[in-house]
Amino acid sequence: MKRIDDFLNLITMYRLTLYILIFLLGAASVLGLFSILPFSFSSILFSSLFLVLMCWASNKVFSFIFKAQTNVESNYITALILALIVTPAKSPEDFLFLGWVTILAMGSKYILTINKRHIFNPAALAVVITAFVINKSASWWVGTFAMMPFVLVSGLLIVRKIKRMDLVLGFMAVALFAIYAFSLTKGLDLILITKNIFVDSPFLFFAFIMLTEPLTTPPTKSLRIWYGALVGFLFTPQIHFGSFYTTPEIALVAGNVFSYAVSPKVKVILKLVKKIQIAPDIYDFIFAPKKMISFIPGQYLEWTFSHPNTDSRGNRRYFTLASSPTEPDIRLGIKFYEKLSSFKKSLFDMDENSEIVASQLAGDFTMPKNPTGKYIFISGGIGVTPFRSIIKYLLDTNQKADIIHFFCNKIASDIVYTDIFDSAEQNLGIKTIHTLTDEMQIPIGWQGKVGRLKEQMIKEEVPDYLERIFYLSGPRGLVTGFENVLKEMGIRRNHIKTDFFPGFV
Repeated sequence: MKRIDDFLNLITMYRLTLYILIFLLGAASVLGLFSILPFSFSSILFSSLFLVLMCWASNKVFSFIFKAQTNVESNYITALILALIVTPAKSPEDFLFLGWVTILAMGSKYILTINKRHIFNPAALAVVITAFVINKSASWWVGTFAMMPFVLVSGLLIVRKIKRMDLVLGFMAVALFAIYAFSLTKGLDLILITKNIFVDSPFLFFAFIMLTEPLTTPPTKSLRIWYGALVGFLFTPQIHFGSFYTTPEIALVAGNVFSYAVSPKVKVILKLVKKIQIAPDIYDFIFAPKKMISFIPGQYLEWTFSHPNTDSRGNRRYFTLASSPTEPDIRLGIKFYEKLSSFKKSLFDMDENSEIVASQLAGDFTMPKNPTGKYIFISGGIGVTPFRSIIKYLLDTNQKADIIHFFCNKIASDIVYTDIFDSAEQNLGIKTIHTLTDEMQIPIGWQGKVGRLKEQMIKEEVPDYLERIFYLSGPRGLVTGFENVLKEMGIRRNHIKTDFFPGFV
């Protein structure tokens, strides 16, 4: 599992999805070559290439017309999803249909938007429109016995990467309950029904790949579960309104409407005001929004920055906001490692007046709702940004809170935001305890702790630790290490909150 996680940590969610879709189409092509699937190798290959080319070309046209930044991976992801759900072409008429589906899918990203944010899953919406207009839609041919093992393994990788099992399980639980309930009332064979669901339907592909698209899912865990449940109910083949029966694509599009209704409507262009070095490898980026962004301290945004020679990590990242809603500007604290991705290199080279797109406000790792509760914040390195946001907000609103903050860094020069944390200790009683893990580089006169955060350190500083809720933030390896320490201390799982956002690298 560790090797899998190490691999997943090195790749963005979008690039992983792209590679998985290529893998699935490659597997399907080989199966077609041996006549295991009812489509030839050439029909799958040429249909896929045609869809990719059409997506690329139509996206170029739409982005030029609407003067919008483009996301390279999402265009190819849409094309390859269409290749897996629309029957491979065998005639000029079939290719014409593929062309129209592609134009509809790409056009929906630019035309059917509110505040520059698209509402619907592009592939699903495209086949819904063609179903109503020309009575041709998706066949979902990927949902076959031969493809099932490939879809299952690939889908689990995606869900492990983005930590959206809550969404998938919510969908599956409701869909399976409804399907089995309808089947029992009609006296159908449940074993046969189970086989049809998992082996001969798009159930797994839909749940793992289509449903989890981040741009059209709600921002918090509870809302994602409701979203999954709604789509799961509508996914049930027996659901109908008079003579109108739902289909997988209709279920997803209807769910997208719900998701949009309950999600923050944020997509803004931000201009860089200044870049401040706050540690040897850490910079604060200060952006001026063209309009104020309403957010809860601790939430994150997806940042899109188009740049030349994009590498395998793509042109999008998720960063937690280091600023408080009480501040006029948007602040990001970013660490730059020795080997920079093309995204971070371009970000580092930004100058004043450079612009970046921020959208997809989300996150459950937010300021505690119970002001009388007791909390322990544990941060590692630049993972401290959500705590800077929360504590700055408490300072600006003069709200006292029972918080003990353990701030773990390798060396003293890595410590950032001391002005905020010192002020919080003086004015609100929020204590920050620093610990340095590199015992060979402890500065003379160091007053903090030394060594990795362990059970004994927590117990010494916070005797009532069993009464507290723990917030953990930092690189995934550090957070996992913190979790292991807390488990050994007997901390209940529901007393541990971890900072996570999809696509973290």
